[in-house]
Parts: sequence; structure tokens; C-alpha cells
Amino acid sequence: MWNRRKEEESAPKPVSAPPTSSEFIKESIPMSTMPTRSSEPHPDFSRGSSAVLGKSVIVKGEIHGREDLTIDGEVEGTIELQEHRLTIGPNAKVNATVKAREVVVLGTLHGNVETRDRVEIRKEARLVGDIRTARIVIEDGAYFKGAVDILRAETPKPQAVAAPKPQPQPVASATVPNAGAPNASGRPGPSSIAAAGGDIKR
Repeated sequence: MWNRRKEEESAPKPVSAPPTSSEFIKESIPMSTMPTRSSEPHPDFSRGSSAVLGKSVIVKGEIHGREDLTIDGEVEGTIELQEHRLTIGPNAKVNATVKAREVVVLGTLHGNVETRDRVEIRKEARLVGDIRTARIVIEDGAYFKGAVDILRAETPKPQAVAAPKPQPQPVASATVPNAGAPNASGRPGPSSIAAAGGDIKR
């Protein structure tokens, strides 16, 4: 019995591998709980990204832009995004004249809207004003009050080629066989009609 304990004590214990240099580095660098900004993707404005006006933003005046715009705050005045999309967010209150390529309304918009492509009024949105557009979508549950003018894409009309007018043909003098021959009644019959120079004589 005594021998067994001595054997166990004298048996070599497995030694853990020495720590690698990467483990030293991990342990020596303090980790921050704050997210680093370098890992966030930077917006690429050259691709035509979208601008956002948040809930707390109030704008009075004109907005002109060359990128898509989402409004979730309040705007009063005019908005022009001729080649881009305007989105009126669910919290937005816009009282403006709008010109854009496409308009999507999720909130409230009071004013006339003119688009090249389409207007989309989503469920629970409100739009009061006249609309001029090529296409319109109004979802069930949306509120719209105003007039709609659907614009058609202008296609060049083919030039109608005028058909040449038929020229009158001169009528040649013709004699009908048996012209002047009396019929059974003894009178000259209808076959004695001769046409000369376009006139009919009896």
C-alpha cells in the first residue's frame, strides 16, 4: 500500500504546452468594450447613396438634391430630386411641392406631386394634393385626396406617307355595238349611248 502512493507521486504529470506568442499578444492587449469606427463601412457617395432627414429635423425652404432622400422629420416648402427617389417616412409630416423621379409615401404629405416614374402611397399613409405621374400605386388602407393625371411616355409618331391621289384617266370615245339600232318597240334602245370626252349622250 505504501508503495502505491510513492509510485503515484513519482509518476510524471503531463506538462501543458508553453503558451504561443499569439496567446501572449492576446493577453497583453487590453480589449475595449466600445465598438471601433474603423470596422464600419464608409458610405460611398459616388454610387448615389441615400440621404436621411431624421425625426427631430425640421426644414423650411427648398431642398434640391442629386441623391435619393428619406424624410422622417418635418419639411415645409419645395423638394426637387429630378433624377432620384424621395421616401416620406412613417413619422414624416411634409407640406411641400414635390418633383422627383419616384415618390414613396409612408407618412403624411400635403402638396402637389410630379414624378417621371411613379408614386406609391403605402398602407396608413396620407397624401392630399394633385399627382402627375406615369404610374401610381395606392395600397389598401392609404388615404388620398386629390386629382391624378397619368402621363404617357411620348413615342415618336411615324410620319404618314401621303398616298398619291389617283389621276383621272381620260375616257376614250367608244361606240357600243348596235348603237342606234331600234329595239323591239322601234325606238333607239339604251345601247345607243356613246361616251365621248367623258360625257354621256343619249
